[in-house]
Amino acid sequence: MRDLLITNARLLDPASGLDTMGGLLVRGGLIADQGPILAGPEGAEVVDAGGHVLAPGLIDLRATLGEPGHEHRETIESAAEAAAAGGITTLCALPDSEPALDDPAPLQFILRRGEMTGSLSILPYGAATRGCAGKEMTEFGLLREAGAIAFTDGTHAIADARTMRLALSYARAFGTFIVQHPEEPSLARNASATEGEMATRMGLPSAPAAAEAMMVARDIALARLTRGHVHFAHVSTGAALDLIRAAKAEGLRVTCDTAPPYFDLNETAIGDFRTYAKLSPPLRREEDRLAVIEALRDGTIDAVASDHQPRDADDKRVPFAQAEAGGAGLATLLGVTLARYHGGDLTLLRALELLTAAPAKLLGLEAGRLAPGAPADLVLFSPDRGWKVEAGKLPGKAQNSPFDGRALEGKVIGTWKAGRRVFG
Repeated sequence: MRDLLITNARLLDPASGLDTMGGLLVRGGLIADQGPILAGPEGAEVVDAGGHVLAPGLIDLRATLGEPGHEHRETIESAAEAAAAGGITTLCALPDSEPALDDPAPLQFILRRGEMTGSLSILPYGAATRGCAGKEMTEFGLLREAGAIAFTDGTHAIADARTMRLALSYARAFGTFIVQHPEEPSLARNASATEGEMATRMGLPSAPAAAEAMMVARDIALARLTRGHVHFAHVSTGAALDLIRAAKAEGLRVTCDTAPPYFDLNETAIGDFRTYAKLSPPLRREEDRLAVIEALRDGTIDAVASDHQPRDADDKRVPFAQAEAGGAGLATLLGVTLARYHGGDLTLLRALELLTAAPAKLLGLEAGRLAPGAPADLVLFSPDRGWKVEAGKLPGKAQNSPFDGRALEGKVIGTWKAGRRVFG
């Protein structure tokens, strides 16, 4: 592979706070040098960035893949196509597939399939319990050896308190953490929306927003008891965020993420029974959306994940209460997050930190920074170039975007994986 020199770029590296015009040199798949004045060696491929932003490739902390088990919704190949178009170079795959990633063999299959794409590192979570059913614990040691980055039951809450206590203790022993879907399942069962006036008016089965805070409160108590690390996924309510904020102030090992729908949309998006906006957790009231934005700003939320859940037409073109929850989020992850920069809620560096350096730190990865020796996983984008989300025209197979019709600013121009251009 020839050396690569990207010139005339606005270099943004949240890990170091770097924000300067300059160039970046790639050699052997790694970043060799970067700085304001940089000359490439003879024979290097030169790319003029045109003054656009060059940043570390995005690290998606949580996504569901259709493969294995639901290839009719999405394949790893189609997910890799959408990820590259969205500037994502590393993706963490949830284990609640068919079969579940509760054994080393399917977990290693996911790792190999990621390598085969050539454009995307797929880091699989190990299932915390057999079949992600919340009952029998998996072999954390074997799964960790096989490459599990952490443990979770994916979109299923670990409902039994004793099981969660054991999971936190075992994860601590193996130097990792548990990702919890924070929803008290007996309250949330069969719910399609957040309990309140909107759900009542639409005649939808609903669950109280308090179901999230109840699970968060329980698991914070268990983290205190075990000294384990619990990470709450797609936090969507102000009450839960207040509990997490207090736990962090106490010094407990508690972290969390959210997803773009919970700071860009509220429950009104399900009006007219829009099944593309049926998500899990469901969209919340406006005051919760504003609380999520404040938590992004003050650091209570550690990262933003796509929460990508591919669905096909048969899953969504049914009455709202019968539709599957989930939204496609790979191609829109950067653009919707940048909406908070354009809205004045976040600096550009902070918005990018939530997608790069912060998830890399949480997972202990070398990626997510523009430092010499780091992987040359890069995204080049224009923060101001506009585009419109159109279901049916998105890259990849999954088209069930809750942002269908949304105008965004922030367009990916190029993506590189280990120094090789994979998009643009």
